[in-house]
Amino acid sequence: MVHTTAPKTVRTLIAPDKFKGSLTAGEVADALAAGLRAGAGSTGGAGAVHCELLPLADGGDGSVDAAVAAGFTRHRHTVTGPTGQPVPAGIAFDGTTAVVEVANTCGLALLPAAQLEPLAASSRGFGEAILFALSLNPARIVLALGGSASTDGGMGMLTALGYGFHDVRGRQLHGSGKSLAQIHTIRRTRFPELDGTELVVASDVHNPLLGPGGAPAVFGPQKGAGPQDVAALEHGLAHLVATLTDAGFEDAEALAQREGAGSAGGIGFACLLLGAKQVSGADYFLDLLDFNNRRDSCDVVITGEGSIDEQTLAGKLPAAVARRSGTRPIIAVAGRSLLPRERWSELALTRVYTLAEYTDQDSSKDPGLSAALLQRIGRDIAASLL
Repeated sequence: MVHTTAPKTVRTLIAPDKFKGSLTAGEVADALAAGLRAGAGSTGGAGAVHCELLPLADGGDGSVDAAVAAGFTRHRHTVTGPTGQPVPAGIAFDGTTAVVEVANTCGLALLPAAQLEPLAASSRGFGEAILFALSLNPARIVLALGGSASTDGGMGMLTALGYGFHDVRGRQLHGSGKSLAQIHTIRRTRFPELDGTELVVASDVHNPLLGPGGAPAVFGPQKGAGPQDVAALEHGLAHLVATLTDAGFEDAEALAQREGAGSAGGIGFACLLLGAKQVSGADYFLDLLDFNNRRDSCDVVITGEGSIDEQTLAGKLPAAVARRSGTRPIIAVAGRSLLPRERWSELALTRVYTLAEYTDQDSSKDPGLSAALLQRIGRDIAASLL
């Protein structure tokens, strides 16, 4: 009698975040899946790997793409970019929930010729995208705040949503970091649609608006702000809060001190002013994209991001994925890892693969190289699973 063993099939859930500056979460998932399938095919029929792809986001840039990959419909709309130029943006909508993001409306990546404009950049395009989302009559709008080019306290966004900012001579001011200190009076026109729509800030940034841990001091330099610019932005945002208080927004000062008010150059503060509720970006998007149900049908979870480091331990997306994955093996893939092997257990990781282990070149700005290396890693993961 001949005994035969059926080929082994391993079901994987590929649930990465983006590799910032290189690949979107969807491109990371596609490259890993291609490598896994190729690696399984080279085993001579000994086994197979089933790949379930779930590109993720944590409320930052890539949130619209992640929602679309999960079944939302993309709606395109042209908005005012961070320095006034029209940019083709988009939102995701599933009939109930709309996802709107800063990165594809007024983000750093949209600055012409990558020229940083810490004082001139505006959040107006984000507000225009919210207006467009409101025209679809959503029950809620998820506000994804990562990747902003501006530090205007959401002044540009609020301008698009009916708030009028005027200087001492009554002239209309356009939102920017530079114009914050010129505000003399503030008037608002309420949009009924806003009153009837739930606003959700999905972010894991905990910084307040002002102070040593605030938006100008912490994030301003990343947007090109030198020491004098940081001081000017700090002064301008403090002036914005004081002028809002004088205009009847009695909770402006308290909201400025809230965790998350400093996210996206202070857009978080403006969202709180509109009555938005704050939730963990990572967990909210895992729920929105039905992670738990997809996880339950898989044997192995593969996650990752551009860099695995101390910030990952503090609660970035791979940490949330690992926390929700239970006892099944969890494999992380990253551009680089600053965590030594003995600390993998803090994230319950079975193994960490990095692009840096496979090349001496800098892959962080090379999408083609990154994708090729991820395919190689996918092959090696397949070999370890079968």
